[in-house]
Amino acid sequence: MFVFSFDVPNSLIVALIFTVAFKIYYEATKGVYMSSKRLDGKTIIVTGSNTGIGKATALDLACRGGRIILACRNLKKALVAKDKIVEKSRNPNVLVKELDLTSFTSIRRFAADVQKTEPKLHILINNAGCGDIEQKTTEDGLEHQMQTNYFGPFLLTNLLLGLMIETGEKEEENVRIVNVGSDGHFSVGDLNLDDLNFSYERSAKTIWSPVQNNLWLPIKIYGTSKLCVILSSCELARKLEILGKPVTVNSLHPGGVYTEFSRFSKILSVLMTLCRPFLKSPAEGAQTSIYLAVADEVSNVSGQYFRDCKIAQPSKLARDKEFAKKLWEVSERLVRLEPKEKFF
Repeated sequence: MFVFSFDVPNSLIVALIFTVAFKIYYEATKGVYMSSKRLDGKTIIVTGSNTGIGKATALDLACRGGRIILACRNLKKALVAKDKIVEKSRNPNVLVKELDLTSFTSIRRFAADVQKTEPKLHILINNAGCGDIEQKTTEDGLEHQMQTNYFGPFLLTNLLLGLMIETGEKEEENVRIVNVGSDGHFSVGDLNLDDLNFSYERSAKTIWSPVQNNLWLPIKIYGTSKLCVILSSCELARKLEILGKPVTVNSLHPGGVYTEFSRFSKILSVLMTLCRPFLKSPAEGAQTSIYLAVADEVSNVSGQYFRDCKIAQPSKLARDKEFAKKLWEVSERLVRLEPKEKFF
């Protein structure tokens, strides 16, 4: 009888086999959108588009002839990205506008500028996001990750909704809102709508507080922000459908992607670098965003969660419609949405 001796050489072989098998599986489930559809005459906003998934998304849509607005916090990097996108796509109709999602003032200024200068808006891709171990508070008094990943995009979407509805009605076709979420939302089993700023959890003092506040809590905040993205996407889709408005809203998981997403955290940056061989490239991670922005087969699909260019099922909590309604109401209050800015 053959006895497998688990010595060093065999250990390396087994590790290699598992690594290759995992890589093959990962590559096979990436999901790639293959289409030559054009977007001439379409105006598209992509937030966080000076790097990573956002930049790859903007490049693809520019290659299809769309008018691309790079909505970015760092104008210097955005201008460099614009030049590269124009060069590669040969589409000069790419412009940069300043948008800092950690500032409601900046968001309102950006939205007012778009409403003033852009007669139409066909596609809004809320791509910008961050992962941050260090807990910070924005100038608006909200938790940094929560505002960047959720509250900022929530406010921006509401401010641009009127222009999008008008565009859809004039052109008699659905315009699209694409929200980048994450399977990270599965890590959240409950959500306290009275503490979306995590003030209580950060102030709670227990023997585990150092570990809780420095490791688990930032991960929970990230997962919560993405859970809120999915819930609010479903609620907005429901509201628009009831009113018969020509706007679709979908959210997605881009997959594990090697980007500058973790640039706000040295720890996460190191982890991303170590995992790089098993992560998607930005272009691969952008595929589902591109699919939802372009594909004809999803032009009438709304309120869904996608992964690898296919509808996927989010967590049980993310499917709770009543909870989504309550979250929407709380979010309107926390972003200080004014009566004239509300459509529902």
